Amino acid sequence: MGDGFGATDVRLPAYARLRDTLTARIAQGQWTPDQPIPSEARLARDFDVSVGTVRKAVDGLVGEGLLERRQGSGTFVRAPSFNATLFRFFPMRESDGSPLSIPSSQMLLRAVVTAPAEPAEALGTDDVIKIIRMRSLSEHPVLFEEIYIPTSRFSGFETLPDTAFGPLLYPLYFEHFGVLVKRATDEVSFATASDRIAERLRIQPNDPLAVIRRTAFDIEDKPVEWRIASGSAHGFRYRSEIH
Repeated sequence: MGDGFGATDVRLPAYARLRDTLTARIAQGQWTPDQPIPSEARLARDFDVSVGTVRKAVDGLVGEGLLERRQGSGTFVRAPSFNATLFRFFPMRESDGSPLSIPSSQMLLRAVVTAPAEPAEALGTDDVIKIIRMRSLSEHPVLFEEIYIPTSRFSGFETLPDTAFGPLLYPLYFEHFGVLVKRATDEVSFATASDRIAERLRIQPNDPLAVIRRTAFDIEDKPVEWRIASGSAHGFRYRSEIH
């Protein structure tokens, strides 16, 4: 088998060891969504395994959402696909009834701080970068967000030029810091608006709020972001399908 699998568990079958090795390469940023990964035949040669073993490993990573096959182009690292997931709780539409585009984002703060207790516990560190931003749909403020990311993973984030930022943070995490968000958990609760949040959301103090706490994890299942997003409860919707 050679040494190509690195530090993977030798008790695992070859496809599982290869899957873990490919995952590590993705985590290290050796492959990006812009270029296809090496062909199955090339990987089979590089790791001295059969093409069937490679296909089984790649199939597993496709199933986990780390890779995607593009017809006629090859297999690629799957870019983060959390474009506007928080906005599923606040379904707003244009005046003609059509869906709104990706929400706009206004960055209000980026600073190295000591994390409060809740994000420190979620991230396993209180050495963080704090981000405050407003999210709007058609110039209507919808979400006020406080976001915390560990300084150890995002050193220099607070000094990036404003031109580096688009409406989405997860692609930027990957492109600038090699951090690929694989999954996130959302916890929904309700509260009343403080004066500060009410002013930002253009609602009245003590108006009802929907509050969404999110923890995002990388492909090694390590927490890389904690955020709390607040929006008016008057526009809140929640849907769950039980099968």
